Amino acid sequence: MGNSSALPKKVKIIEVGPRDGLQNEKTFVDNAIKIALIDQLSLAGFANIETAAFVSPKWVPQMAGSDIVMSGIERKPGTIYSVLVPNMQGLEKALESKADEIVIFGAASEAFSQKNINCSIKESIARFIPVAKLAKDRGVRVRGSISCTLGCPYEGDIHPDKVVEVVQRMADLGVDEIDIADTIGVGTPNKVKSVFEAVSRIFPIERLSGHFHDTYGQSLANIYAAMEVGVSIFHSSVAGLGGCPYAKGATGNVATEDVLYLMAGLGIETGIDFERVARSGEFISQSLGRINGSRAGKAFLSKLTT
Repeated sequence: MGNSSALPKKVKIIEVGPRDGLQNEKTFVDNAIKIALIDQLSLAGFANIETAAFVSPKWVPQMAGSDIVMSGIERKPGTIYSVLVPNMQGLEKALESKADEIVIFGAASEAFSQKNINCSIKESIARFIPVAKLAKDRGVRVRGSISCTLGCPYEGDIHPDKVVEVVQRMADLGVDEIDIADTIGVGTPNKVKSVFEAVSRIFPIERLSGHFHDTYGQSLANIYAAMEVGVSIFHSSVAGLGGCPYAKGATGNVATEDVLYLMAGLGIETGIDFERVARSGEFISQSLGRINGSRAGKAFLSKLTT
């Protein structure tokens, strides 16, 4: 790999706002609002939108009604609509809802795995063997998401070797893509590079994605660093929605509008309409009665109104 500074000509942005972003909202977001948001994002041109999660409403109340959301959205041909599933039961619902991709998850931190899903990393991923197999048999894409790859609220620093181990377990399940997630947003550029360089020795870099939280304001710098070592898939959340229910004080994902502004400035193709995204960021922020978390989105919209 080395420090090749040749940036990708094109990146895929996976919009995670409707699922990862909204799941931490305290008051229930009406399904009609979720559907409207997803439809707006579809029209903006995302190749992949994380739309729902078939998890127990007891654990993630905000994701109740995911079946309603999935049947209510206007699907754009060629767009991948992904859902998070924790187990076989979740997969059955995902298949019924005609999801294009399921997201399965694990952590690079043993302590986080125990606190989050009450089992070891090894056990947590072993549970997904039948899930991944059935999804594949049904022609559904499988994406593996690994949390706490750059730091953990309980264990602190995470060695890249730990991330490599989990990537190997996910790769053995036959996943199509793997997310390297900085769940608590503590990563900085050199650390990001070392993790991706280590992981890309065992899994193709073009199928790895960066999922960065902006807790310490490092997301855009981390995205740039990841691109320098060949990563070309990134996750972001419209209006910077979200956090992590199990990571105290973790702020949201990096805002999609900010990522799009960066890519436009670098001349990197995304295929996404910035203005539509900025407007949907304003729509969801107003619907939730909260401040829009995207700087680029807010700056752009304020110019239109002055």
